Amino acid sequence: MNDPGIPYEEKAELLKALAHPLRLRIVRGLLKCGCRNVTCMERNTGQSQSCISQHLAKLKATGVVRAVRAGNEVYYEIADPGVGAVVAALLGEREEDYHSEL
Repeated sequence: MNDPGIPYEEKAELLKALAHPLRLRIVRGLLKCGCRNVTCMERNTGQSQSCISQHLAKLKATGVVRAVRAGNEVYYEIADPGVGAVVAALLGEREEDYHSEL
């Protein structure tokens, strides 16, 4: 079946990026709470800064999140507006309950 215009490879990369429990948790946290820094993610996940940074690098490389610098701090936010629908479907949540600043 040939479906021109459907970016299967791009969508598969999104699913791969979300296919780790910590990355999924980070993305859900960003969707629920908006822009956040690594220190806050450390507190909420119990994971180390280096572990979170590695996962954020993967999410950033696939275009799921973007980094925004504010002075000395770096904050992360959702970059792909389609991520909310995917995460909501996976977790049985309502996309409308997520932070709407995309």
